[in-house]
Amino acid sequence: MKKMKIMYYASTGIISVMMLFIAFETLTKPEVKVSMAHLGFPDYFRIELGIAKIIGAVLIWMPFRLLKEIAYIGFAIMFASAFIAHYVMGDSIIKVITGVVFLVILFTSYFSNQKLKLKQ
Repeated sequence: MKKMKIMYYASTGIISVMMLFIAFETLTKPEVKVSMAHLGFPDYFRIELGIAKIIGAVLIWMPFRLLKEIAYIGFAIMFASAFIAHYVMGDSIIKVITGVVFLVILFTSYFSNQKLKLKQ
């Protein structure tokens, strides 16, 4: 039980901190605007994505099951989409793999949370 709590809090913390950090960069750094254009996305999508990352980073900690599930689903779609977009555009392996790495961390958070719920 203690190991599962550590896995949940560590993986969820990593996801939420990284999403807040990336959201800040998404909303403020000109390089992200260039990167989004490279991937074929309009600039308004960058703003929407940055705001969604902030909302998701908060919702993932909520005790309300539906809100938490929405955050998990949204992040899973975002990470899978990032992997696909960078792969299709022929970007560096680091950019391609980053989406997969975050997806694994997200799954760790989700499944450890589910196991904790079963033990209560």
